[in-house]
Amino acid sequence: MEVKLYRPESIDGFEVHRLVESSPPLDPNSVYCNLLQCTHFDGTSICAKLDGQLVGFVSGYLIPSRPNTLFIWQVVVAERGRGQGLAGRMLDALLEHPECGEVEYIETTITPSNTASQALFKKFGATHGAEPSITEGFDRKLHFKDHHESEELWRIGPFQNTKTRLLT
Repeated sequence: MEVKLYRPESIDGFEVHRLVESSPPLDPNSVYCNLLQCTHFDGTSICAKLDGQLVGFVSGYLIPSRPNTLFIWQVVVAERGRGQGLAGRMLDALLEHPECGEVEYIETTITPSNTASQALFKKFGATHGAEPSITEGFDRKLHFKDHHESEELWRIGPFQNTKTRLLT
């Protein structure tokens, strides 16, 4: 069984929504938001299909004030796709997109209880020779009014940008 990685398209938006919705504790966005991720942010997002079924999605965007930094908004892998290193493969493939050619840092926010995401980004950092730095992101009381766990900001890099990696 081979997983196909590809840039999302508008027709993937509803499937992405269903995948995220069926993967607690991820915060589901609206279908419209997922449609925008699959169209406006297609160069900084990636889909994974196995036997024609969506089994993975990573959404991200370049931070406007720091275009060398890719913010990873959400990573989701369906039960069927787990245990194969798919999330890491999607992140690596995402860095090969032309839009990510200048990326030297990846940032994301992770709750302290999300050990799976912590393991993913620790491994990603180790693979790319850049240990994550972890700082306060969004506070449970201040930003979420006690309706959501605090989010820590993880920053990984600097690592070689894609253009340099492709030349070596």
